[in-house]
Amino acid sequence: MLIDFEESQLVLVDYQEKLMPAIFDGAQVLKNATLLAKVAQQLQVPVFGTEQNPSKLGPNAAELRGLCNKTLAKMFFSAVPEGLNEWLRPPAKPQGGNARSLPKHLQKPQQAAPERNSIIIAGCEAHVCLLQTALELLEDEFDVCVVTDACSSRTERNRDAAFDRLAGAGAELVTTEMVIFEWLRSCEHEDFRDILQMIK
Repeated sequence: MLIDFEESQLVLVDYQEKLMPAIFDGAQVLKNATLLAKVAQQLQVPVFGTEQNPSKLGPNAAELRGLCNKTLAKMFFSAVPEGLNEWLRPPAKPQGGNARSLPKHLQKPQQAAPERNSIIIAGCEAHVCLLQTALELLEDEFDVCVVTDACSSRTERNRDAAFDRLAGAGAELVTTEMVIFEWLRSCEHEDFRDILQMIK
């Protein structure tokens, strides 16, 4: 099944200034995450960031943080207990009204916001915060795609073990360009030329 930008949300986990120098291939991983966020912004795909214990590890890299709609500070390794899933699937707003409002059976049904159930996720460290967040999102019945070339850990072994476990749990393993070109679908997409320049 192809990834649809209208059904997608992008989650970028813990690309923090004090952590990234210790991450295997950290500069390339951050570059891919930033590219994903720029393309998501161009296509109006919501982008959410997380930061693990930011008072100790600092904020996310500035170039990435500025592309996020919201950033969640967390102490749990998974962002889900901290409320990420409420951002991704907000509750329906209650219908306004007062005592003189129409009875419920005469009110128009409220238009639900279109659901964006495909979570494109990437981050550090792959075997800790990314893994635990992605597994809990799968448990919450989101469709989860892990962008492998925008993820890493301090060691390759830990990163690769995380990918093995995520694939076994039902996450799709994808790359940055897979996501981008599936979002676009066609070279006739109105944003294709602009996005191609970002990739080059």
